Amino acid sequence: MGQLDKFRETLATYRKYGWQLARVMMRPDALAELRGATGGDDFESVAAREFPVDAMWFVRPAEGGREAWELRLVGESPYALFELFEPDEAEEDREDVRREMEAKMQERLNGESERLIH
Repeated sequence: MGQLDKFRETLATYRKYGWQLARVMMRPDALAELRGATGGDDFESVAAREFPVDAMWFVRPAEGGREAWELRLVGESPYALFELFEPDEAEEDREDVRREMEAKMQERLNGESERLIH
């Protein structure tokens, strides 16, 4: 299965549960595969950006007017990070949290790579 198929499969699973695709991040090889397949950088009408890991951001409304965001790794091992944002939380603060989550995912995957090498 190609990496784009894994992205599509992940998207289908999340859509089943009411999540919407918000952001797409791809390693250079996956981004090249997307460009070859579509001629552009859009995946399901969302601009993909280069990132050290293949991941997708999903969003959906949550209880009490809050907003749920989930960062999902697109790979063999299922892994996701989840955050709930309050309705009055500033977008700048939300973006800081999302950047921290992206860094945390990278750190986890870098740690797994190091363990596999040793």
